[in-house]
Amino acid sequence: MAFSVSLITTIYNECATIERLLDSLAAQQRPPDEVIICDGGSTDGTVARIDAYQQRHPTKLPQLRVLVENGANISRGRNLAIAAASYPLIAVTDAGVRLPESWLAALLAPWEKASPMERGGAIAGFFLPDLRGKNRREHIFLTAMAATVLPLHDDIDPQKFLPSSRSVAFTKAAWAAAGGYPEWLDYCEDLIFDLKINAQQPEKATAFTWAPDAVVYFQPRSTLRSFWTQYYRYARGDGKADLWRKRHLIRYLTYLVALPALVGHGLWGSFAPWLGWLGLLAGGLFYCARPWQRLRRLGQERTPLEWSAAALLVPVIRVVGDGAKMVGYPVGLWWRWQRRADPLIHWRA
Repeated sequence: MAFSVSLITTIYNECATIERLLDSLAAQQRPPDEVIICDGGSTDGTVARIDAYQQRHPTKLPQLRVLVENGANISRGRNLAIAAASYPLIAVTDAGVRLPESWLAALLAPWEKASPMERGGAIAGFFLPDLRGKNRREHIFLTAMAATVLPLHDDIDPQKFLPSSRSVAFTKAAWAAAGGYPEWLDYCEDLIFDLKINAQQPEKATAFTWAPDAVVYFQPRSTLRSFWTQYYRYARGDGKADLWRKRHLIRYLTYLVALPALVGHGLWGSFAPWLGWLGLLAGGLFYCARPWQRLRRLGQERTPLEWSAAALLVPVIRVVGDGAKMVGYPVGLWWRWQRRADPLIHWRA
């Protein structure tokens, strides 16, 4: 059974990439019945570029509408686009991804194949790293970054997976029941939204039907500086939303307690100081084991020298990312404490 679907996304200063997104939307094997793009007030001519595209290609995306809301964050932009949508099914992606032609068809397949009684309120697509670097050096870095921070299919437990809004679909009714995307958050907004979607079906492990073939391609950060900023903002968002307390506590204990203790024992321990260095080595190998396993798959086309260079980058990326999280998380907690009287931040209530 075919369904009518509204595809929505948000943009901000995407002049250099917007035509690639429009072309990929027009090329979908299962085209969306409606496309709504919300621009957050771009200053680089993005909206003018969209207008020019529609004038040059009037038949490619005749179902496209553009909303402009100056100052809208990503949650606000998504909520405005969904509210304006004409159809009861909503598909969501981001401007910074590459969409294969089969993406939307794969995302909607669980709904189209299921009986009315079996259809859930949401579908979880997936994303994989886009490793097309400008040169060999950047490609090696992107491969190491992807192996360190991005999951592969076999990392996912479909019963626990909280999808990114780079590739997700849900009913407009489920969005409304969840209260929409949280506009008080600038990062981690899709995780809060996912958790509120799940809360609508407490008898199930997840409200999301897993659609592993609904893959979009996302390029990880290409420099350590931009990666640090990204993970600082993610962790600040965790603090604002009161997410992953145990994970952050374990990270602080690892770097501020376990690591100094092992180094101290290795340098000054009176009994078998080698145990400190052995523990440090074992901990480092354990910490990098899964990224190195992913690297073996992502770096299959690399030479041994290139693979080794990427492998050496893995612990550097992990440490930089952890440092960014340790700085960002308390900033988010402080923001939350200052607004503790605001009922919006108590989203679990």
